[in-house]
Amino acid sequence: MSTDPRQLQGAPALEIKTSTFSVPTLLLASNNLEAIGQQLLQTVEKAPDFFTHSPVVLDVQALNNRRLPIDLKKLCRLVRDVGMFPIGIRGGNEEQNALALKLAIPNYSTHHPVAAELAKPKAAPPQAAPAPSPAVKLLTLPVRSGQRIYAEGDLIVLAPVSAGAEVIAEGNIHIYSTLRGRALAGVPNNTDARIFCSDLQAELISIAGNYQVSSNFSAPKGKPVQIYLQEQSLIIKDI
Repeated sequence: MSTDPRQLQGAPALEIKTSTFSVPTLLLASNNLEAIGQQLLQTVEKAPDFFTHSPVVLDVQALNNRRLPIDLKKLCRLVRDVGMFPIGIRGGNEEQNALALKLAIPNYSTHHPVAAELAKPKAAPPQAAPAPSPAVKLLTLPVRSGQRIYAEGDLIVLAPVSAGAEVIAEGNIHIYSTLRGRALAGVPNNTDARIFCSDLQAELISIAGNYQVSSNFSAPKGKPVQIYLQEQSLIIKDI
C-alpha cells in the first residue's frame, strides 16, 4: 500500500469546515406509520431522481406538541425502505433524542450544543462594511442530465436545462429556454425568490423548500411563466 508522502511530513490528512446544505425535512403531522409510508413512496415515485438516496431530517415537533407518540425505529425503517436516509431529528423529546443517538441519528434541535452555538446572535464587528451582494451566476451552455449547478445569488441560464439536471440558487432562477430538469430557488428559506422560464416542462420546482413535482402542476408548453410562493403554495403564472 502506498502512502501519501505529505503524511510522512506531518501534513494534516483532512480539514473540517462548516457549510450550509439544503436538506429536505419531513414535517410529521401524523403518527400513522402506514399513511406515512404510502405518502413517502408516492413522493419518491413522482420524482425518483430527486428523492432517491436523499438525506432527510425528521421533524417530530408537531407530534410532540399534540402528544402523539411515534415509533422512531419503525419510522427510520420506512424512510430507508423508500430509498431515503434519515440524518437527523428535530423537535424530539429527551427519550426520542436518546433513541435517535442509538440509531446514529444526531439531534438538530436548538438544545444540541453545536446547533445552539450556531443559533447565537453574532455581534457585528465595529465599523464593519456591509457585505457585497452575491454575484449573479450566468450560464450560456446547456445544463446536461446529471449536472447540479448552485448559485449563491441569482442564477441565469441562457440554454436548456435537461431532464435529470438540477439548478439551485439562493436567489431567483431565470431560464431563457426549456426547463426539463429540477429548479430550486430561494434555498434554503428565501420566500421572495422566483423562478422564471421560457418553457416549463420541469420534473420538480421548489421555492424556499416548498416542492411540487410534475404530476401536481401544469403549464402551457412553449410559453414563458413565473413561479412564486404565496401562502406556502407555489403559483405558476403566465408572463
